Amino acid sequence: MDGLSQVQARIGEIQARFMTAPRPARAASADWTTAASAAGLTGPASVGGRYPSAGTASEAAVVAEAQKYLGVPYLWGGTDPSRGLDCSGFTQLVFGNLGIELPRVSAQQATAGTAVPSLTAARPGDLVFFDNSKERPGIDHVGIYLGGGRMIAAPQPGEAVKEQAVGNPAVIRRVLPTGAAASATATATAAAGGLAGVPYADLFVQAGTRHGVDPSLLAAVAQRESGFDSRAVSPAGAQGLMQFMPATARGLGVDPLDPASAVDGAARYLGDLTRRFGSTDLALAAYNAGPGTVSRHGGIPPYAETQNYVRAVTRTAEAYR
Repeated sequence: MDGLSQVQARIGEIQARFMTAPRPARAASADWTTAASAAGLTGPASVGGRYPSAGTASEAAVVAEAQKYLGVPYLWGGTDPSRGLDCSGFTQLVFGNLGIELPRVSAQQATAGTAVPSLTAARPGDLVFFDNSKERPGIDHVGIYLGGGRMIAAPQPGEAVKEQAVGNPAVIRRVLPTGAAASATATATAAAGGLAGVPYADLFVQAGTRHGVDPSLLAAVAQRESGFDSRAVSPAGAQGLMQFMPATARGLGVDPLDPASAVDGAARYLGDLTRRFGSTDLALAAYNAGPGTVSRHGGIPPYAETQNYVRAVTRTAEAYR
């Protein structure tokens, strides 16, 4: 079996695992890292999972997150790493995992953030854009700059996410917010201080920082749902620390009895509910009674259980801050 066939076989094995065993998104990306390393797909400039030029914590976080998907096959329109990624699906996924939302396609992403005047001024984590089509003018490709004249991207059909020379980008944009590293550190420090002595505090801080959800709120949900019992099972069948119903857990790719997976899933879920309904109170109501119930009633439903739940979780979260 030649080298290319070995790589394809290894990727096929990992894809099969993705399709048969639901897992959290971040756990899946870790498997791609393992597969890429085993297949020899990591670029020569990659050192210990970090790029030497990634200076600040936020820049290093982007580079490290991007490198988790090395070896994922290119798929036009792809946004799911278990199937494949296109160039803008890759960049949207990487930044989305770090709490930064990007538009779906490269031409729209090229308007996000702020302009970087030249490659000499570019920093690791900047987005680099290209106009590769003579027939159709305009931005049609995007990658993530690594520093040192290198980038990581999902190149084209028949290839996989890889590190390569950056070439001459037509547009460079910086989407990392100013002071992102300092803000993330301050948030994590403050949250950890407020949750001192709370079970699983580190998981609440990590997941909350990752998904833009108040770690104190996650801790309060866990306290209300299970009393911090990671093996709890309710009479209705809800499981684990965050009391996910099996169907909801499957939909989120969560193992409800694994505390790290459950907390990460709850943070993603609460973040999605907050964006959908526009407030923390409504997100909590939807977590308790279901999104459909909140939609039908146009607000917190008139159920004593749900109303008490929202009040109790809110009070506990305030006490943890």
